[in-house]
Amino acid sequence: MSHIQRTAAGYDVGASKKRVNVTLNEDLVRVAQAYTDNLSGTIETLLATWAQMERRKREDDQKHHRKVAAAWNAFNERHGRFADEWNRDFMPDDEDR
Repeated sequence: MSHIQRTAAGYDVGASKKRVNVTLNEDLVRVAQAYTDNLSGTIETLLATWAQMERRKREDDQKHHRKVAAAWNAFNERHGRFADEWNRDFMPDDEDR
């Protein structure tokens, strides 16, 4: 899908529409239709917003995990591995550490 030009929204806004089968609460649909004359467009906008928030959240999680790993690696460089003193009790005497 690298040939598709994605916008800042994170998806090809010019892609063709696809009919899908979604099950929604009937009363909720009735209430929503009272507020919009384009329920499909409203749902598409809400779904795009949700997808963008999820993508950002996952990117933030990845950044956080990289920072945590870097912090542990820096700690290990300075002080040695945290569990080494505990592992010595379980390692054979002739094994190099």
